[in-house]
Amino acid sequence: MTTKADVDVEELEEVEDLEEDEKPEEPEADSDLDELAEDAGDEADALPLPEMLFGEEDPAEKPMEEVDVPEELPIIAMRGGTVVFPGMPPTPPFMPPYLAFQGGRAMSAVEAAMRDEPRVVGLIQLREDPTDKEFTLDDIHAIGTLIYIARFRKGDEGAFLLVQGRARIRILEFTQQEPYITARVEALTDLVLEDVEMEALKRSVRSQFGEMAKLSGNHQEEIAELADHIDHPGHLADFVATLTEFKAEQKQELLGTLDVTERLHKLSQMLGREVNVLTVGAEIQSQAQEELSKDQREYVLRQQLKQIRKELGEEEDQSAEIDELRERVAEASLPEEAHKATTRELDRLARMPTAAAEYTVSRTYIETILELPWHEATEDNHDIKAASDVLDEDHFGLKKVKERIVEYLAVRKLKADMRGPILCFVGPPGVGKTSLGRSIARALGRKFIRMSLGGLRDEAEIRGHRRTYIGSLPGRIIQNLRTASSNNPVFMLDEVDKLGSDFRGDPASALLEVLDPEQNHTFTDHYLDIPFDLSKVMFIATANMMDSIPAPLLDRMEVITIAGYTPEEKIAIARQYLVPKQTEEHGLTAEQAEIDDGALARVVKEYTREAGVRNLEREVGSVVRKIALKVAQEDAESVSVTHDDIPEHLGPPKIIEELAERVDEPGIITGLAWTPTGGDILFIEVTKMPGKGELNITGSLSDVMKESAQAALSYVRSNADEMGIDSEFFEKHDFHIHVPAGAVPKDGPSAGVAMTTAIASLATDRKVKSYLAITGEVTLRGKVLPVGGIKEKSLAAKRAGVKTVILPAHNEKDLAELTDNEREGLTFILAESVSDAMDAALEA
Repeated sequence: MTTKADVDVEELEEVEDLEEDEKPEEPEADSDLDELAEDAGDEADALPLPEMLFGEEDPAEKPMEEVDVPEELPIIAMRGGTVVFPGMPPTPPFMPPYLAFQGGRAMSAVEAAMRDEPRVVGLIQLREDPTDKEFTLDDIHAIGTLIYIARFRKGDEGAFLLVQGRARIRILEFTQQEPYITARVEALTDLVLEDVEMEALKRSVRSQFGEMAKLSGNHQEEIAELADHIDHPGHLADFVATLTEFKAEQKQELLGTLDVTERLHKLSQMLGREVNVLTVGAEIQSQAQEELSKDQREYVLRQQLKQIRKELGEEEDQSAEIDELRERVAEASLPEEAHKATTRELDRLARMPTAAAEYTVSRTYIETILELPWHEATEDNHDIKAASDVLDEDHFGLKKVKERIVEYLAVRKLKADMRGPILCFVGPPGVGKTSLGRSIARALGRKFIRMSLGGLRDEAEIRGHRRTYIGSLPGRIIQNLRTASSNNPVFMLDEVDKLGSDFRGDPASALLEVLDPEQNHTFTDHYLDIPFDLSKVMFIATANMMDSIPAPLLDRMEVITIAGYTPEEKIAIARQYLVPKQTEEHGLTAEQAEIDDGALARVVKEYTREAGVRNLEREVGSVVRKIALKVAQEDAESVSVTHDDIPEHLGPPKIIEELAERVDEPGIITGLAWTPTGGDILFIEVTKMPGKGELNITGSLSDVMKESAQAALSYVRSNADEMGIDSEFFEKHDFHIHVPAGAVPKDGPSAGVAMTTAIASLATDRKVKSYLAITGEVTLRGKVLPVGGIKEKSLAAKRAGVKTVILPAHNEKDLAELTDNEREGLTFILAESVSDAMDAALEA
């Protein structure tokens, strides 16, 4: 770049030609800018950096009063153009330093300046273009730059100038508008206060400029080193501002700031923002480059792998595999959504190398969809009688369950598109809930699926995992249907009352859609992400108790209660199912092992006490093993077991008949309780001791049972006169109520009537009748309220040898659920009040 001192003879001749012809020579338009830039570049390469910027002598080092600023100047007014700082060219070195504009008043101002010496002109920035073409002080930034024109070229597309800034000027007033703008100006001087803050700002600006240059690249670091040699703070600020790609508005702000301390503050803030932008940009570029390098590397490796596979003949194998999958998709007759999803995944698979991690995932997904039974179904057995015979053959009793299945078959026979029912078998362990599901599947001629829900805590076990997860799989519903290869199996959800939940979700909530006939025809597994029709599946859930099943889930199911078996039913089950099964499993024939009904009855009565037959099967198995031992030792060819032989095989009785022995004095009574494992009996004992009428309650009782005991004592005390009890009896005695099996928690209000009767028995010294049990809730007024579990309690009473059962009168309707076999041997007395129960329970 050139200064006045560098103007050579060739430039002077160019000025003389301009004066003679009144206009510069016009080179071809396409070459103007290129020639000017080439000239600037050649000159820049020939000079050291300081001389390239400032000439032989840095004009910025001159005192401001030595810079000659005329009182009136031609003015170039530009909008959004280059801002030139004093002592600086308009653009950084190594780039063409020029001003470019088209004709008009600016062109005329330049031509006028070129006729004079020195060739100076004022450069100002417009705030906005005036509509009337008349500039006012409101249209411009008042502070501009006095610039020296080093070179001038004019072409068809405009004028191009090489310039250098000389001084800051302020426009005082415009003196001429046409043919070019002139204005009266004044020179401005930097306000410099050399102090510690100034020195700190200079160092900060140098550091930020160096960091910015390092981030920018393109040899900017070499230029940034020049800032270390500029000591004058104002010149340093102008130098850095010139070489930084700030917006024109930002540079104009710096140009107009005369206080150098404030100028360096602003410059430092601008540099800070620029460094942050460049840092983020460098990080983004680095990441992009890393990704690009990674992709390029993968591409090269894949091409090499492709060539290797081609040499090994494996490429044809992949094509054959894709073709095979496409053929299977075409033949599968998939639903529309499944077909679209499979086709889309196949297209991705075809473009994917076999070594890619997602190749196996995509292929597994396609094969999973193809192997699902979208249209495969087994044909139902519509022979209702044959199905009924199958149910009777597999299970003894369970009349209500069998009737419900036969009804379903009848409706299915009349309406083929009927949706599958959602049944829930609720009952104690060992009553045959799970095996009943197998019998239903056999009766219908369907496939059977059993899925245990006990302890299940992850919702994904029902709905599946999304394919974004590593090792993702469909939910167990879809997996089991895929294994069964049928879309209408009997699907047993075992132990639905033992579902759990944690941070992985609530499986019970996920089952709401599965077990809702109005929703499950569009069940969507997360892995498949397409709907699958579950409406043809016959779902059967099992549970030991309903209390722990969420209400919304329970509402979707038809509950069928299986209370348990009577001793007679257990004997029949053992004879028809358990003995033949155990005999076969232990390698014996029916002739080698004979167990008569008397022996079975003794096992039921003295060795088991349960609602189901699971323990009974174990005891039968023990007897059969003893027989197998004798046969294997050749002690006998066959063994027949009778009533008297049972202790020899099973040892002493485990269950002792103690009902008559336990209830043999006043203050003791037999109560009835419901448990998740079926009904059971419990003994309630009341005793007295000298005291002041206090009540002590033991036996691991809940608060509800303790409150029932308090209510029972209060009722007896308030009606002592009617019962013939001395009024001082309760004032001179303390009472202790105990329910044996103290380690077993007991809950519920159904022992209220039994406790009241036991206290009355103790106070009146009247024993409770033998072989009698009682249940019901009591109020302070002596009313007997209904309770639940009547069937379970009745069966428990029968198993324990009870002959008479006292029930609340409101539970009469529950007796209808008992079969004649279950009611056989039992006498039921209905009590509306405690006095009715006492009259029936206490001896005269």
